[in-house]
Order: sequence, then C-alpha cells, then structure tokens
Amino acid sequence: MKFVSTIAGCLLFVLFFFFALKNTGQVDLHFFLGYELRGPLVLMLLAFFIAGAFLGILAVTPTVFRHRRESSQHKNTIQALQNAAGTATAGGIQAPQPDSVAPRG
Repeated sequence: MKFVSTIAGCLLFVLFFFFALKNTGQVDLHFFLGYELRGPLVLMLLAFFIAGAFLGILAVTPTVFRHRRESSQHKNTIQALQNAAGTATAGGIQAPQPDSVAPRG
C-alpha cells in the first residue's frame, strides 16, 4: 500500500509541476481602492488555494473542539456508570447470570 501511495504522490507531483510550467503567464489582480497585484498565474492560484485551505480549517475548528469536549463528557459519564455498577456488585448485589443451555448428548 505504501508503494501505491508513493507512486500516486509522484504522479501528482509531476502533474502539478507541468501545470505550473504551463501557467507562468503574468496576471493582474485588482483590489478595491485601486490596489493592484501583478504576478505569475501559478503563484496566484497557489496563494488562493492556501488561503482557502486555511479558511476551511478555521471554519471547522469550533466543531472539532465541540465534538472533542462532548466525547470527553461521554467518556466521563461511562466511567462514572461503570464505577457505580462496580460498587453495586461489590455491595452484595450480584449481577444477573446468563441462562445456561444444557448440552445435548
């Protein structure tokens, strides 16, 4: 599997490398208030891709932290229930035993 992953990574690198070589033309990026930025198309694409990935990570961060907090709360609840069940068994109350089936023979 690692070999297939390495081959796929190499193919993607070569694909993106040739894409970058084909898109070296200069482009103008016009901002508000008359600001203008001029640079190669491939660098503009790369900059906006990185900015989009960063904004996407920022958008997902609160949800991830909320899920982690809820998971921690659930683990604490499970631990408390298991401790309560353990003390009930130790207090002289036995847990119900499963029904046994007599072997045929």
